[in-house]
Amino acid sequence: MQAHTSSAADQSAAAIAAAAAHVNIAAYKFVTFDNTEEMRPLYQAICKELELKGTILLTPEGINMFLSGPRSKIDQYLAWVRSDARFADLEVKESYSVEQSHKRMLVKIKKEIITMRMPLIKPEEGRAPFVDATTLKRWLDAGVDDAGKPVVMVDTRNDFEVDVGTFDNTVDYRIAKFTEFPEVIAAHKPDFEGKTVVTFCTGGIRCEKAAIHMQNIGYDSVYQLEGGILKYFEDVGGAHYTGDCFVFDYRTALNPQLEAVETTQCFACRAVVTPREQLSPQYVYEKSCPHCYGKDDVNS
Repeated sequence: MQAHTSSAADQSAAAIAAAAAHVNIAAYKFVTFDNTEEMRPLYQAICKELELKGTILLTPEGINMFLSGPRSKIDQYLAWVRSDARFADLEVKESYSVEQSHKRMLVKIKKEIITMRMPLIKPEEGRAPFVDATTLKRWLDAGVDDAGKPVVMVDTRNDFEVDVGTFDNTVDYRIAKFTEFPEVIAAHKPDFEGKTVVTFCTGGIRCEKAAIHMQNIGYDSVYQLEGGILKYFEDVGGAHYTGDCFVFDYRTALNPQLEAVETTQCFACRAVVTPREQLSPQYVYEKSCPHCYGKDDVNS
């Protein structure tokens, strides 16, 4: 029997985890959650007790969370969450950092996990079809799925997120907000005839909603990328992906090794500012960047 040899990526991930003081988790689950008002103070209390930072959204259609803290406290929190039968199988994506990736703790009650304004998510009826990272990589290596149909990647994220990095040859409709997606994907339905569509996003929420909507309007071969880009990075690295992945915390973006990069976000216009753009005299911390410099509606 041949001994297992760790890959360079595995060794790098292990080294990052060992050096980091904090674990950053992203998790969501679509499930009927009918007592959000009752549960909110309990979530607030456990996060305060464990000194976690981040955001938790409690909605009638389920839960969404981004949290940061020491390993032992994150593990205690997850054990508490999973003690609720509705979230016993909650799956989590992890990355690591020296500092906590969020600066405050918020527990909010919302109407939707991610706003789409389409009454599509009915947790009791099941979730969207999905493809895992390993299978997707195999499909992308071959250019076709297991049935021989061409595979097309559709990015469901906002335009500024896509600009930081995305899958090669992806379809990007340059949407400014997710509520624009239903109309634009319906208008382009003929473009995907005879093809298998894989929707993707950062962690899986938007692409799951997108896949359900596409099924509802007649797409017959559509999947979501299970766990989104972050899970893809975790399982197979950066194959078929160019650039980094924008994340909504102080790190701004992660590379395929799930390491924070030097990209930042402009305080004035919220545009993503690359390390090269940060060298520009138009980049003034908390005031302007090359994307908005001189624009009165932003810099006034």
